[in-house]
Amino acid sequence: MGRPPPPPRPAGPPPAPPPRASGARQFWRRLRTQRAALVAAGVVALLVLLALAAPLLTAIEGQDPTTYHPSLIDSARGGVPVGSFGGVSGDHWLGVEPQTGRDLFARLVYGARVSLGVALGATVVQVLVGVVVGVAAALGNRWIDQLLSRITDIFVAMPLMIMSLALLAIVPSSFPRPLLVALVIGLIAWGNTAKIVRAQTLTLKGLDYVSAARLSGWNTWRIARRELLPGLAAPVITYAALLVPMNISAEAALSFLGVGVKPPTPSWGQMLTAANVWYQAAPQYLLLPAGALLVTVLALTVLGDGVRTALDPRAASRLRVGTGRKREAKADADSKKARAEVDSKKAVMDVDSKKATADASAKKEAKA
Repeated sequence: MGRPPPPPRPAGPPPAPPPRASGARQFWRRLRTQRAALVAAGVVALLVLLALAAPLLTAIEGQDPTTYHPSLIDSARGGVPVGSFGGVSGDHWLGVEPQTGRDLFARLVYGARVSLGVALGATVVQVLVGVVVGVAAALGNRWIDQLLSRITDIFVAMPLMIMSLALLAIVPSSFPRPLLVALVIGLIAWGNTAKIVRAQTLTLKGLDYVSAARLSGWNTWRIARRELLPGLAAPVITYAALLVPMNISAEAALSFLGVGVKPPTPSWGQMLTAANVWYQAAPQYLLLPAGALLVTVLALTVLGDGVRTALDPRAASRLRVGTGRKREAKADADSKKARAEVDSKKAVMDVDSKKATADASAKKEAKA
């Protein structure tokens, strides 16, 4: 008997495949698997919230970052705050500054606005200039590529601190200092971004869909806007996330050297400059801005690494935190166990093969 005929197919179009997750959903799904990156994102969000809510928080405390309180300073001891822990009280949550009596909590949260704002502004300038120069060098002819590449090499070789010191020293003091610091850092340190963008653009330019767009008659600007910039988004966002902590450190260093943000505008680097002679008499005056800088830079670095790994899942994370080591050790143990099982099976098969060969030889000898 033959097989029964297959059941008739239902009329109508075939069922549509399930929709694929969008790029943003895939990125969020990969990022959620990294606990360290999520904790770092929470820390960064808390710092940004504190910076944005600085006027509200200082209003609740009843203080501001510029008012002097000479009654809270012991002039007989050289300006040390009166009271324990640097003058901590219900009116001054973290105490007051030595020699001035300004509220330390108010200056710390307002300093977060300046430090984070300067770092983000400098990062935006670096990314904009780097993307424009890198894409122009990769899509231009030979002479444009050589010219822009040599200019980029010059900016990469420039020492950031020395050039920033020179530029910040000659600009009039009437210019807004935080904006000036952000522009100086961004306009000097864009070279590495341009190099990364140029290399990535050269890679994307040789792909089939870019060649097809060129053959269809699209101009260079349309190809860059429609085909290349979406492909550059992942590496640019990843590098920008790592640039923010570097720029925070650069702003703190410039303010510490006295050419960054000027008093009375609070900044973490400027606070460290004023605290370098008070670390014994009032250690919290030094430890609070230094701890804020450490936590911010560490959180942004871990978050940048998490963003890099989520955007490029083939790249292994440089940070092995928490259960990552356990998973890695378990994977190694499972691979060793699998190799041991394979070796044991091979050994059994070898023994069986030798035994079968010996039996066949014995039967041949018996027949002979």
